Amino acid sequence: MNNLIKDYKQYPETWDEMFDKSGKLRDVYSHFEDFFDKIEHESLNRMKELSSQFFRNQGITFTVYSDSQGIEKIFPFDVIPRIIQFKEWKKIEKGIKQRIKALNLFLKDVYNEKFILKDGLIPPALLLNNRYYIREMISLTVPKDVFTHISGVDLIRDQNGEFFVLEDNLRTPSGVSYMLENREITKRLYPNMMPQHKVLPVDNYPQLLYNQLKTLVDKSDPEIVLLTPGLYNSAYYEHTTLARLMGVELVEGNDLILKNHEVFMKTASGLKKIDIIYRRIDDDFLDPLVFNSNSVLGLAGIMESYRQGKVCIVNAPGVGIADDKAVYSYVPDIIKYYLNEKPILKNIQTYRLSDKEQKKYVIDNIQKMVVKKTDGSGGYGMLMGHIASNDEIEKYTKKIRKNPENYIAQPILNLSTAPCIIEDKLAPRCVDLRPFALCGANKIIVCPGGLSRVAMKEKSLVVNSSQGGGSKDTWIINK
Repeated sequence: MNNLIKDYKQYPETWDEMFDKSGKLRDVYSHFEDFFDKIEHESLNRMKELSSQFFRNQGITFTVYSDSQGIEKIFPFDVIPRIIQFKEWKKIEKGIKQRIKALNLFLKDVYNEKFILKDGLIPPALLLNNRYYIREMISLTVPKDVFTHISGVDLIRDQNGEFFVLEDNLRTPSGVSYMLENREITKRLYPNMMPQHKVLPVDNYPQLLYNQLKTLVDKSDPEIVLLTPGLYNSAYYEHTTLARLMGVELVEGNDLILKNHEVFMKTASGLKKIDIIYRRIDDDFLDPLVFNSNSVLGLAGIMESYRQGKVCIVNAPGVGIADDKAVYSYVPDIIKYYLNEKPILKNIQTYRLSDKEQKKYVIDNIQKMVVKKTDGSGGYGMLMGHIASNDEIEKYTKKIRKNPENYIAQPILNLSTAPCIIEDKLAPRCVDLRPFALCGANKIIVCPGGLSRVAMKEKSLVVNSSQGGGSKDTWIINK
């Protein structure tokens, strides 16, 4: 055993994915033992340089808004894959399918009969006063009753090795291009190891997505486009990548036009009717006649076209109520209500600060809590109680007391760690996992793996790329 793993120091009271508590290499990483023993620093540096060069050539960047050196950076990638056993993956896959099925039924209900509100399982105000609740969606029939076609479900692993759902991303979930590019570079780094260990593929995601979208309309060869806000959007690389790999046109709002409530794309040879729009713009900018009147990103009148069944919009407008962080705390109840099943994947214990007793408990124990805005994303606007200063806590507490319904809180958990190459040494870093689920007319498919995000700073729990996190390839080993 060389120094690469001999000097590896586990975090205390943390599930390490490579070593058990006794320091023994877990079976799932056993095939890497020989690699760690034989790899030399020079070879390791070459692997790191090859991956960096690959991402530079591809133009894969991410945005760090707080970085004084500039906001566009090459996406940090760790060359050691994260490995998950197939039997563990099957439970994850089953749990995500259950969750997506229940949330689709929930969305159909709250925009139609509202049985779950009438039965008192969820406070009506939580939904009806929610900024993501779109009244224009009430009684609207969505194609094949599918609201959330593409979902990214964030998972973490606790100190006992159990996977929990951290949050649901149902509006315009991003990150799939990183998953695809991570796999592309990893195939070059480990050309023999991957087929040898039967790593399940993720490369077919664009084709899976295309096939799932086709099922949404009664047409054998529908015209599909990907609607992007444009070049200056932080996820533009992903938009271009997906459109290219799916074989569909990448369009902006001014590339589209309405005629008789049908959507057409402008082309050099004339207008082409569009059947399905995979939109990567938020609800607010989708239709200036209905939402933000100043928007130039969407298409005026598209909501009426959608209402009349002339076009399918993916994901459906208004699905944001189902990934609101306050609604997240009710998802186990939602699963029970619509499916009469226990959740396969558990939620993290969540405190609703609109409740006076829960609010008091959180404020009294705020140093043990992470407090989040219910409409927050990207790791912004949250308080990590264990590292916050007294002044930060005081200011944040005032915000909670003023608008408690805008916040939820969760106990700070020790995220699991995976081995990473940090300055030529093997070291643990906290990770989460975002698998991507695709819901069509007939089935739900979960791409086997997903995006493993890594907190590149020692003992940090913040994995978001927008705040300096990185990623690694995720291997589901079929054995």
